[in-house]
Amino acid sequence: MKQKLRWGIVGLGSIANHFVKDLALVEASELVAVASRNLDKAQEFSKTYASKYAFGSYEELFKCTEVDVIYIATPHSFHAKIAIDAMYYGKHILCEKPLGVNTAEVVKMFEAAKENNVFLMEALWSRFNPSIQKITELIAEGVIGDIKYVHADFAFPALHRDDENRLLNPNLAGGSLLDIGIYPVFLAYLLLGKPDDIMASSKFYKTGVEMQTAMIFDYPDAQAVLYSGLNSKSAMKAEISGTKGAIYINPRWHEAQGFELELNEKITKFDLPTKGRGYYYEILEVQNCIGNKELESTLWNHEDSRSLIGLLDSIRAKTGVVFPFEE
Repeated sequence: MKQKLRWGIVGLGSIANHFVKDLALVEASELVAVASRNLDKAQEFSKTYASKYAFGSYEELFKCTEVDVIYIATPHSFHAKIAIDAMYYGKHILCEKPLGVNTAEVVKMFEAAKENNVFLMEALWSRFNPSIQKITELIAEGVIGDIKYVHADFAFPALHRDDENRLLNPNLAGGSLLDIGIYPVFLAYLLLGKPDDIMASSKFYKTGVEMQTAMIFDYPDAQAVLYSGLNSKSAMKAEISGTKGAIYINPRWHEAQGFELELNEKITKFDLPTKGRGYYYEILEVQNCIGNKELESTLWNHEDSRSLIGLLDSIRAKTGVVFPFEE
């Protein structure tokens, strides 16, 4: 019997709770260890999800010889350092989006992965969602013709939270863009590639973080209109319009359970419910890649992550989003 892929988790917040529930659905993977800077928190998480080890420091997890791959779910500002440190202990990495806060961090992460000959992937779970997979297939087949317009938004009210909350704290790379704006930007990039020009405007919160950002990506023969915000709610729909038809991804589109295809004024519904919450598919991708001794995914590779952070850097440059640790 082939040994299971043994996982460790760093950063034990709400996302990690969702992730580990989906991890239990992947037969050839298992949770072995969890780590937090608060040992009590690690022990509580470990007890809830039955991991073998609970560590009160990240380094203890990195040193654990029974862990093959580490999932990083900390605030953005810690991603690069934790991933790089872990890779020097020979661990494979699945790191929450954004992979790093800026291009410089992401490049250092790729260098560490190459130097240590380990797998590294950005945990952009939407890329592996069955609906997104099917949509890209239909578009590649030319079903809706040439794409001319993409619209995607992602917004929810969060300004009622404590100012030290990761979304509102500039020292944790807070704001809407890197946390949720990354999804609309990802969709435009996935479908249309890099734009020729970017127009963007942001509004800022009292803590200094950007709280809403509107973006237009301009292509030679198409446009994408994108939005993210923390000061109000949006429908969280996505629309892809082509010369022959259109695709509508229902709310919340980044974790779609299906979509609608419109051709000749006729609507066809595609129901594609996810297994678990939807993290299952990126976990399966990591498992398959490591099992095949591949150091990056073909569905979302290093160049894709570099392109995505480059687009986010460009938007930030146009809107004046700078974090204190970058100055």
